[in-house]
Amino acid sequence: MPQDPAKKPLIDVLSGHRQPVPPLWMMRQAGRYLPEYRELRAKAGRFLDMCFTPEFAAEITLQPIRRFNFDAAIIFSDILVIPYALGRSVRFEAGEGPRLDPLATPGEIAALATQADFDKLEPVFEALRRVRRELAPDIALIGFCGAPWTVATYMVAGQSTPDQATARMLAYRHPEAFAQIIDVLVENSIRYLVGQLKAGADCLQIFDTWAGVLPPREFARWSIEPTRRIVAGVRKQVPGARIIGFPRGAGGMLPAYIEQTGVDAVSIDWATEPSMIRERVQSRVAVQGNLDPLALITGGATLDRAVDDVLENFGKGRLIFNLGHGILPETPIAHVEQMVARVRAYRG
Repeated sequence: MPQDPAKKPLIDVLSGHRQPVPPLWMMRQAGRYLPEYRELRAKAGRFLDMCFTPEFAAEITLQPIRRFNFDAAIIFSDILVIPYALGRSVRFEAGEGPRLDPLATPGEIAALATQADFDKLEPVFEALRRVRRELAPDIALIGFCGAPWTVATYMVAGQSTPDQATARMLAYRHPEAFAQIIDVLVENSIRYLVGQLKAGADCLQIFDTWAGVLPPREFARWSIEPTRRIVAGVRKQVPGARIIGFPRGAGGMLPAYIEQTGVDAVSIDWATEPSMIRERVQSRVAVQGNLDPLALITGGATLDRAVDDVLENFGKGRLIFNLGHGILPETPIAHVEQMVARVRAYRG
């Protein structure tokens, strides 16, 4: 179960206590911008082989901690491991992203397995146990899953599309069938997240990368409600579990999201209006974010100004410093070091 939370600044923020120096980590911090990751990737071969080989997944998780001493490690895995455990074909094509066999009709959805094969996910739990043994006691370990809406968009279309129109159309035309996918993902995500907590994760993040393409009514049905069910289901088994939500692109719908889901923090993208977040979101939960990854690539005075903007906008309240989305592969390591130094020099 989660380790002693009092010693971990990130968990302290999630528990309601502001830190004078915001805890810091980056989404996708274990990845292609690191030469040590690229070296291991060349050795390991397929992406899913890395995810499901505990030795590789643990090593990749720890690489950015060794370099930057972030306040949190996030387990190296992928949001599509649940469809894989449900028996769906999941493969990653070089330069093209994930590919799945699409669920295009209500009939195909009706044949979807309802229970994931959790033996297939045991390597993720073992990787968490290995990382937990290696981490310093003040560094949090984050487990995660994809939100049902975002995972369902890949399952329906078989790949990412610019506005996930394939999944949106199916949800409009066949809402009952689409709800079947969501229900399966909710129940299996609860079990998966509880398993991650039992394996040593201190907190969890739910990634809803494609939440921002939904209009308000559909956002409430397909993003907020499934996330609420996951949060409630996890806490039924692990009372007090700390959970971060990331409904990317939600904008003005964030207040409803935090009110109805029960998350302890919300991760925000770089386009979110700061005063609205301070007044209607950060006054109630912790905020995580929201540096533009392109500012991190740019570096120099531009990066300094962007870091300062995040700290000025949100540093007076509960803040976990992060990016507004994942770090990009072409990001120079020196720029990450610049960002870390500037955040850690802050005394709010």
